Amino acid sequence: MPKSNSFQPGKHFLQIPGPTNVPDRVLRAMDYPTIDHRGPEFAEIAKRVLDKIKLIFKTSEPVIIYPGSGTGAWEAAIVNTLNEGDKVLMFETGEFSTKWWDIAEKLKLKGDFVEGDWRTGADPEIVEKKLKEDTNKEIKAVFVVHNETSTGVASRIGEIRKAMDNANHPALLMVDTISSLASIDYKHEEWKVDVTVGGSQKGLLLPPGLSFNAISSKALEAYKNSKLPKSYWDWKPMLDNNKNGFFPYTPATNLFYGLDEAIDMLLEEGLENVFARHKRHAEATRLAVKAWGLEILCKNPNEYSNSLTAVMMPDGHDADALRKVILDNYNMSLGMGLNKVKGKVFRIGHLGDFNDLMLSGTLAGVEMGLTKAGVPFKKGGILAALDYLSK
Repeated sequence: MPKSNSFQPGKHFLQIPGPTNVPDRVLRAMDYPTIDHRGPEFAEIAKRVLDKIKLIFKTSEPVIIYPGSGTGAWEAAIVNTLNEGDKVLMFETGEFSTKWWDIAEKLKLKGDFVEGDWRTGADPEIVEKKLKEDTNKEIKAVFVVHNETSTGVASRIGEIRKAMDNANHPALLMVDTISSLASIDYKHEEWKVDVTVGGSQKGLLLPPGLSFNAISSKALEAYKNSKLPKSYWDWKPMLDNNKNGFFPYTPATNLFYGLDEAIDMLLEEGLENVFARHKRHAEATRLAVKAWGLEILCKNPNEYSNSLTAVMMPDGHDADALRKVILDNYNMSLGMGLNKVKGKVFRIGHLGDFNDLMLSGTLAGVEMGLTKAGVPFKKGGILAALDYLSK
């Protein structure tokens, strides 16, 4: 069979959990001449997009759009609300929660980083307990990754908000939705989230390049007292310029064309239908995994991700070797295990512009790959998924 760098006919299956497949409509929208980002035509587009993106976050409050990665939006959430030495509460749910913690440490925050097993989400009971114990109100913010892309574990943000309310604690709530936004139901305003971090390259159907901070009025109040250094990520120049459809520096013009179209696509389908589609594909994938006799990394069914499924390998078998077999033979990319779970899991992405036939092809590729790689498993996972999808 051909090597992974040889020509392979047919369309490549990009089934990592992001960046995801970009729809043709979005690609065509982006394939448009660059215009003056300080002219009236762009201002009209920007104001429209800045208004529509609020619908995706389910908020009436401001959403800032940066030309940058989600990592930058993590930093923006911190430097606009907190101060050096502030204490924060964070949870180790996987690779990306750990990276957010690393940024917090580099910015000289002090923290309570609750260690985890990478198989469970942030525990609302621990949130409530730690906040009640903080009688001096030293904890200034609680950080949670909604959907941990490295593990396929979805933390229960609504329950965490309730826990914070039960503790009657004034800490800010910061949430990363990079792999859940526009894939798993998320309610920025209803859950009283103070800063929601997002990215363009997953459920929002775009290439990488845009990141987001949805911000509450409480976060804007915190901004007034935040003394951490900030320039590129500073909220105020962005908000001041955004009022007229402009930015304090050059925006990612053509990505705005794409975002405008992507939001239209999501609204045409209907957000609740988008969430139901993702839930259905996730359930079909989990049925396939269980029929194969393999184990899902996420322990708790009420924390299963609807964006991706991380699958554990049998002892003695390497997930990266399986991924290579699948790439070389079936022209499909699956997500690798990161850090603590490297070589132990592979990740199936089932988010974004995705339908039943695409999922069926993905699961067929995994089953063929398991066979060719000599991994011990039970055949029939694809049939279990097809039976579910055909109902």
